[in-house]
Amino acid sequence: MKRIDPKTLDLKDKLVAVNRVAKTVKGGRNMRLAALVVVGDGNGHVGVGQGKAVEVPEAIRKATEDAKKNLITVSLDGTTIPHAVVGKFGRGKVLLMPAPEGTGVIAGGPVRDVLEMVGVRDILTKSQGSNNPANCVKATLEGLASLKSAEQIAEMRGKSVDEIIG
Repeated sequence: MKRIDPKTLDLKDKLVAVNRVAKTVKGGRNMRLAALVVVGDGNGHVGVGQGKAVEVPEAIRKATEDAKKNLITVSLDGTTIPHAVVGKFGRGKVLLMPAPEGTGVIAGGPVRDVLEMVGVRDILTKSQGSNNPANCVKATLEGLASLKSAEQIAEMRGKSVDEIIG
């Protein structure tokens, strides 16, 4: 997959979760903060990143940089997605279904953040399995990455779009 240059896009970032993590060492526990951030341009590009540091702002900065390195392009069909898809990551499973215009984003917290950053306005979702924000976000990203438009499928099969849609 081709790498996307974040400097060419007008990216916005959204903090999804901050988690306190601890590492037990000889002298006691080392406390750190882990941040999960989603970045997107609202026009089909989205990325997710994680960062860990002693202070929250530093963790968020690291997570944002990581998210910009992991950008993907998503096939959109107007304000929704081209077809239904299931994204899986770990024990998290997210079902994404296209919806007619005016429906809005019907999704839970972490999934909603990803969909708003990618620019989807009308979609129905169901999060199953794990409700861990990291797993939900990554499962959503996995589902969005596997979306293909009618033009892409026609090109892969060597046919015209009319032959595919029928």
